[in-house]
Amino acid sequence: MTVQLVWFRNDLRLTDHAALAAAAAAGPVLALYVLDDETPGAWAMGAAQRWWLHHSLAALSAQIVSLGGRLVLRRGRAGAVVRALAAATGARVTAIRHHEPWAAVQEAEAGPVSLFHGATLAPPDQVISGSGGRYRIFTPWWRKLLEQMPPPRPQPMPDVRWADAANLATDDLGSWGLLPTAPDWSGGFADWQPGEAGALARLKAFAARAAGYDAARNLPGEEGTSRLSPHLALGEVSPATAWHAIADAVGQDVAEPWLRELGWRDFSANIIDQFPDHGDAPNRAAFARFPFRDDPAGLKAWERGETGYPIVDAGMRQLWATGWMHNRVRMITASFLVKHQLIDWRNGERWFWDTLLDADYGNNAQGWQWVMGSGVDSSPFNRIFAPVGQSAKFDAAAYIRRWVPELAGLPDALIHAPWQAGTALIRAGVKLGRDYPAPIVDHDAARARALAAWAAVKAA
Repeated sequence: MTVQLVWFRNDLRLTDHAALAAAAAAGPVLALYVLDDETPGAWAMGAAQRWWLHHSLAALSAQIVSLGGRLVLRRGRAGAVVRALAAATGARVTAIRHHEPWAAVQEAEAGPVSLFHGATLAPPDQVISGSGGRYRIFTPWWRKLLEQMPPPRPQPMPDVRWADAANLATDDLGSWGLLPTAPDWSGGFADWQPGEAGALARLKAFAARAAGYDAARNLPGEEGTSRLSPHLALGEVSPATAWHAIADAVGQDVAEPWLRELGWRDFSANIIDQFPDHGDAPNRAAFARFPFRDDPAGLKAWERGETGYPIVDAGMRQLWATGWMHNRVRMITASFLVKHQLIDWRNGERWFWDTLLDADYGNNAQGWQWVMGSGVDSSPFNRIFAPVGQSAKFDAAAYIRRWVPELAGLPDALIHAPWQAGTALIRAGVKLGRDYPAPIVDHDAARARALAAWAAVKAA
């Protein structure tokens, strides 16, 4: 009977895995994961997500071993590795289809591969308009997607007969160097549990409070979001499993605000499927001539959470410490970089790529271009988040105290703009420029500068 080679990528699960199910029905299964830093080029996996990958692969390997199989690990150009192993074992290759631009290159180089749906709620090229075209705007795309929803119920883990892989060479996971060496910056990642079991536990925990999602999702000081994004990014839980778990828990109408966010992930896959270079090039031509500032010191202040704007700094410090940032704060910090500082959005995109545990090419590119105003579907450039106003509106005082402890002694009303705190700063023992940075830009002046830059672009 022909060996079935299941090529795992960002789908590190055994449940609701269509490629694994098809392989298990056809013959003995050989499981393979290839660490490919060559094909993605500059978009090779970032440092924080490599930490997650190490633990996720360890969990998947242990699960497969417990079932009588073995996960073969190889490093190199994925297409070539898959092709060579298939030739050596006479195996038929199955995999989940992915939508990053390098995924198609890998699939083409791998030779014959039976590809299955499973990385998104629906295949991007199947959500089409009445005229047969592809959508570029989220709202009509979402309405059309809903016509195909809910997705099929998730498949249980199949009964697998594992192929004998005892004589196949496999890399030692530790030799890949995915974990940080001294200094170890991953100490704040301890609350995460990578792997399929961790994903399902996180999903179950969110299902118990999902009814309150719409009211709490914009409040960074509350546990209002699902925090499923790192698990979804590495495919430890399928989008269909997530959809049904939350819709079943609270009803689809109540769940819709969160399901829309799950849909945004699909929409981003739809966009990069049409525009593979979305992570590198603005979609709107005018932004190619935008007068970004070359400001290494300003970029470093933003990365380190030392801008003098507490909500921005809290978000950037949360990102560095935990590998994750609240979504509302992602928008605020991104807007600050590109509009208050006039620094090229691609600098921020790259920083997020390297520091986010949930780094996703489509989501990351779409998010940054949305904020910049340069994307296929984006916010207008002149929508400039006021960080102080956003901080107060979304009750970020407790969030700031956690991540910017220098300001913990300030009252709620003053913590959002400490330069306006007057004598309260003295009582709190804070001196700006010594204990906490003074603002690196003035909001009104920065806003005027950004609008002037955009006006010049439009006039050119």
